[in-house]
Amino acid sequence: MKIFISGASGLVGSNCLKHFTEQGVEAIGTYFSYALPGIFPFNTLDINDANNFDVKAFAPNIIVHCGAMTHVDACETAVQESYNKTVQSTIHLIALAKELNAKLVYLSTDYVFDGKHGPYSEEDAVHPLSIYAKHKLEAEQAVLQANTNNLVLRITNVYGKEARNKNFVSRIIEQCQNKQELTLNLPQDQYATPVNAWDVARAMYVLLKDNQSGVFHIASTDWMNRVELATTVLKYFPEAKYSMKGILTKDLNQPADRPLLGGLLKTKFSNLYPDFMFSNVDDFVKDALQ
Repeated sequence: MKIFISGASGLVGSNCLKHFTEQGVEAIGTYFSYALPGIFPFNTLDINDANNFDVKAFAPNIIVHCGAMTHVDACETAVQESYNKTVQSTIHLIALAKELNAKLVYLSTDYVFDGKHGPYSEEDAVHPLSIYAKHKLEAEQAVLQANTNNLVLRITNVYGKEARNKNFVSRIIEQCQNKQELTLNLPQDQYATPVNAWDVARAMYVLLKDNQSGVFHIASTDWMNRVELATTVLKYFPEAKYSMKGILTKDLNQPADRPLLGGLLKTKFSNLYPDFMFSNVDDFVKDALQ
C-alpha cells in the first residue's frame, strides 16, 4: 500500500498517518489550512495549486480524504463554502483517484440519518436534516458511484489525540488537568456512538489491507448522550470544579437540525473481524492520566 492522506493535520487524518506509518506503509499526509511538521500543503479546492504536494509523482494506490467543513451550524449560512469544502473537494479527489487508478476512502457521518431510529446500520435509509449532512451524503454518494472499489467509513463523536485538542473529550480532560472551572450546558437528548480516532485508523487499515469496499460503520461499544459522555470523563477528576446542566436540543436554538437518536452499529465490520477490539471513552481517559 502507498497512501496519500488529505486532512492529515486533523483528528482522524493525523491518527491515520501515524498508524499507517507504524505499520510500515509508505504514507504521506497533507493539510489544507492547519500546518504541522512533517506534512505537506495540498489545496483540495484547487488540484493545480502550485504549492500542492506532487501527489501524481508520489503515485499512491490509495487516497484517504479526511477534509470537510465540519462546523455544522456555520454550514447553514455558508452554504457555498460548505459545498466547496465538502463536496467539491471530494469531486476533485475522485478525479485524481481515477487518474492514478487509486482507491478512494471517504470519511462520512451518522448525520446522513435523521436520528429517529438510531443507532443505524449500513442498510438503513438515509435522510439528512442539515446542509452539512446533505453535503456529506452527496460527497459519499459521489465516491461510491465513481468506483465500486471505493470505501466510505461513517463515524461520529470522534475523540482522541490531536495537535489542536479540539475534540470534546480531549478538551474536558485538558481543562480538568489545568484546573479550569467548566460550565457545561449539554443536550441530553442527543445520542451517539463516540469512537477513538486511533480505532478509526486501525479499522481503516484492516479494511484497506483486505481491499474492502462500500460503506462501513465504525463505532465503539458506547451509545450515550452528551451528558453521559461528559460524566464519563469527569468521574476521573473528583477534584474538578464544574457546573453541568442537561438541556433539550430544541432549547439550544441551533441553526442546524441534529439527529437525536443517532449513532452507528458496527455489526458489519465486527462480523468480518470478530477479533478486532475497540477501545472506549473510559480507556482513553485512563490512558491520558497515565
